[in-house]
Amino acid sequence: MNEIPDFDHTELLELVKARMPFGKYEGRLIIDLPEDYLVWFASKGFPQGKVGRRLQAVYEFKLNGLDALFDPLR
Repeated sequence: MNEIPDFDHTELLELVKARMPFGKYEGRLIIDLPEDYLVWFASKGFPQGKVGRRLQAVYEFKLNGLDALFDPLR
């Protein structure tokens, strides 16, 4: 049987409000980072910790064409 994974909606709400804490796009919402910047992180390795997990999550959303899901949460 397929199990439904636990989902914490608060993490998604935090992701939508999270800002890039460093680099070229410091201060910009992570969900608004250019896809090529996220692809660069994917090839070089995402940072450790919460920022890295958020960057990787947004990368996966954009890679799979699901970034429009962020729009109603803005």
